[in-house]
Amino acid sequence: MREEQNPFAEDTDSLAYVLRAQGMPDFPLVELEAISVLPLRNTVLFPGVILPISVARPGSIQLLERLKAEKLSYLAITAQKNPESDEIRPDDVYLVATLAKILRAQTSPDGHVTLMIQGRHRIRLTEFVQTIPFLKAKYEYIPETLPDETRQKGLLIALRDNALKALDHLPDSPQEARTILQNIQGLPFMTNFLANNLPLNVPERQQLLELDNIGERAEKVLAQLQSQLSVLEVTEDILNKVRSTLERQQRDYILRQQIKAIQDELGESPEQSDLTRYQEAAKNKKWTAEAQQAFEREIARLERIPPFSPEYGVATAYIEWLLELPWQTYTKDRFDLQKARRILERDHYGMEKVKKRVLEYLAVLKLRQDMRSPILCLYGPPGVGKTSLARSIAEALGRKYVRMSLGGLHDEAEIRGHRRTYIGAMPGRILQLLKRAGSSNPVFVLDEIDKIGHDFRGDPAHALLEVLDPEQNTTFQDHYLEVPYDLSRVLFVATANSLDTIHPALRDRMEIIELSGYSVPEKLQIARRHLLPKVTTEHGLKPAQLKVPDEAIFQVIEHYTRESGVRQLQRELSGLARWAALQIVEGKSKKSIHIPPEKVESILGSRRYEKEEYERDLRHGVGIGLAWTPYGGDVLYVETIAMPGEGKLTLSGQLGEVMKESATLAYNLIRSFGLVSHEWFKTHDIHIHIPAGAVPKDGPSAGVVLLSALASLVTAKPMRPYLGMTGEITLRGRILPIGGVKEKLLAALRAGLREVALPEANRKDVSEIPPDLLEGLTLHYFSDIKALLPFAVMGLELPLSEAVPAAEA
Repeated sequence: MREEQNPFAEDTDSLAYVLRAQGMPDFPLVELEAISVLPLRNTVLFPGVILPISVARPGSIQLLERLKAEKLSYLAITAQKNPESDEIRPDDVYLVATLAKILRAQTSPDGHVTLMIQGRHRIRLTEFVQTIPFLKAKYEYIPETLPDETRQKGLLIALRDNALKALDHLPDSPQEARTILQNIQGLPFMTNFLANNLPLNVPERQQLLELDNIGERAEKVLAQLQSQLSVLEVTEDILNKVRSTLERQQRDYILRQQIKAIQDELGESPEQSDLTRYQEAAKNKKWTAEAQQAFEREIARLERIPPFSPEYGVATAYIEWLLELPWQTYTKDRFDLQKARRILERDHYGMEKVKKRVLEYLAVLKLRQDMRSPILCLYGPPGVGKTSLARSIAEALGRKYVRMSLGGLHDEAEIRGHRRTYIGAMPGRILQLLKRAGSSNPVFVLDEIDKIGHDFRGDPAHALLEVLDPEQNTTFQDHYLEVPYDLSRVLFVATANSLDTIHPALRDRMEIIELSGYSVPEKLQIARRHLLPKVTTEHGLKPAQLKVPDEAIFQVIEHYTRESGVRQLQRELSGLARWAALQIVEGKSKKSIHIPPEKVESILGSRRYEKEEYERDLRHGVGIGLAWTPYGGDVLYVETIAMPGEGKLTLSGQLGEVMKESATLAYNLIRSFGLVSHEWFKTHDIHIHIPAGAVPKDGPSAGVVLLSALASLVTAKPMRPYLGMTGEITLRGRILPIGGVKEKLLAALRAGLREVALPEANRKDVSEIPPDLLEGLTLHYFSDIKALLPFAVMGLELPLSEAVPAAEA
């Protein structure tokens, strides 16, 4: 690089001024007819400031050559509005510029020129006289105004102090900058010097340059300086915190490495002991080849992870889950069928269908050791012993017992687990409970499977499809484990109160076993054999200290409970036990407490329920239907009345849509039979009401009683006394089967009915009910209404032409 001394000779007076930095001298005014304009891309030159720039554009190089030829060293420095532009026009530059003097020029081998220039005065470009190859313009000087001396000193001190503070926050700040700041005595130069060095963009610098009032310019610079100082303070605080954290981590790392070196020297490395312990445990582990491969892969990964890394804990947790799961560990099944039968009979009264199914499974398992376990679903009303029966099944088979409540479960991850990418991930509850059981063939109860929820987190019922499918659960995939797990030997027993809310695909995978509600004799036996001894022990009494005769238990069942199961019965018997305990503690009796039937009401309070008694001498148009509820069977009185009107049919009693359709169907069938003239229906309105209006009612099984009550109404003939009916009817006159037969028949017995009319198709359901439960009840079976109506309505004779509906004629 060569230096050109003429005409751009070094101005020693100007350089000395900068080094002293006392204040900005009074530069002489240069009067030229026109001045060459040099645009700068990314900066603004302020008066008094020395600035190095590099000149490379051809037009700018020609400008310097012209100045050299004319032996001139002054030019106008202005900023470009668009720094990306290469072709400069008058509109592309700011008109407020700085008159500058070239102090030094050096030309490099590539033709670029490096200039050292100093701003002298602010000028305004008034008229451009040349645009090619470079700009040249006429100009005028812009005067500046200074604030009073006191304000100048205040602003100067504020600028200097803030600038020095900013230097304190800058790493490796040069000492020369501190010296210059301390030596500057004039406000104009301090303002221009800081404006030139602050990290501002070109428009912001240009705005400062265009301010005529030095005080106003100084205030703007001070505001920018304070803003930058705040940023530097926050940045330094962040860096200090990060540095402190890094130093602490580095210190901890060094200390851990020293501890590790000492432990290695003593042969006491905890990581090595963990690895050794895991490998020793794996030697005696019975598991699949996939599990073995996953274990070896994770052990190899663990050896490469530093002990203080978060990944170390994740890896060890995964390895421990692999080792603690009972992969191929099975309990030995008990093949003693007689003992299994005794256990089932000991714990539960009745339930012959379920007991028979368990014994069949045990017999087949004895003949074929590798049989897959069935998927059972015990379906029935609350309190009939579904969950406790599953526990007895586990004891009868000699297996472990685990239970998972599915009521309100929303998250699919509860079944399949979370993937290991999540913090705190762990396997799903299926594998968690298998780990707790310690075997891979427990009796696994899925309680309340009909109450599974679903939302944006997924549908757990879909995740259970794989668990409960014998064709798929041999390779069950948990998201956390990511290794196939065999669930085919697990005996899953699901419990449900309703089948309607179970997903159809899930219901298809299970063997449904219905548990109906208990009859009064069954409840009496359960209370005597199971509930009374249990509550006696729970309340600190000996069996001989509480004596409750069957008559008293019967009174509790009839007047204090209304349920299919026995939960409420157990609570009421607990009330008797608490009363007996109080009597013994108060010293009113030391040996035993006898509770006669007449004492029950004084202990438990007023009767909650009265027995449904048959109402004698029912008028015509009133029939008795039988209904099923989740709490057992019940009787329904169907009341009808006719009144003069326009042939309208009114229904009341909070009936559901299906029952309303049954009522409409019965009404139209009666009209088609011709029991009375068609004119009668045109001149009479009929109202059908089913009492207990606050209780919703629905279902098709009231069809026969609705039909019979209407036939009795229009013919004014009485219904058969002590007769209950149930069955669905069709327009062709057929009587279709219904459900809940046992519960309905028991309700008829409780109400004192003597006869029940049932669909012929339900004869098979009655055969499964023990005959002693139906003692005192006569059953009649019908398949069409032409045979039923003369039986149900006394003295009714169907017209020969209308004996069957027209659709079947």
